Amino acid sequence: MRKYEIMFIVKTTMEASEALGLANTYKKLITDDSGEVTNFKEMGQRKLAYPIKKQLNGFYYLINFNATTDTIKELDRKLKLDENIIRHMIIKLDEE
Repeated sequence: MRKYEIMFIVKTTMEASEALGLANTYKKLITDDSGEVTNFKEMGQRKLAYPIKKQLNGFYYLINFNATTDTIKELDRKLKLDENIIRHMIIKLDEE
């Protein structure tokens, strides 16, 4: 398994508790597919640098985890299909 970091932005049309529930859903997806979440950070609601999909604000979440490439592919696919996710980025971290 390799180390990864994902950051995603959730629309503010959702309540804060619903957005956190959505983030927990993605954490569960990682752990259910034999991954390991090493760090989870809720960064709160922030103003976007520019409007994205007519949104001016978003709830930011950061997850550090260990997973296989198959898990990454499935996670990326589900994030792309989710209408409540404005943007996401998955980064493979360097091995130390």
